[in-house]
Amino acid sequence: MSGRKETVLDLAKFVDKGVQVKLTGGRQVTGTLKGYDQLLNLVLDEAVEFLRDADDPLKTTDQTRRLGLIVCRGTAVMLVSPTDGTDEIANPFVQPDGT
Repeated sequence: MSGRKETVLDLAKFVDKGVQVKLTGGRQVTGTLKGYDQLLNLVLDEAVEFLRDADDPLKTTDQTRRLGLIVCRGTAVMLVSPTDGTDEIANPFVQPDGT
């Protein structure tokens, strides 16, 4: 057994492709993954942050802020997903009104 730590995720297939990253504290950014390391520190280019709703800080709005080239610290990364091939669906657990 080597002393080298390996990540659970294989992010190599996402390099130079669009990814969506959710961070602790509710922030959400999208951008082009340019690099990463074993601690899950991510380098995103052309990053865009989705701004949060002032009334409910856990909800994001359609308003965005361009960030450019950023580094997401691995300890703050909660989720990494590709932007291509994902679609938003309706929540199947929401009860219709009147029931």
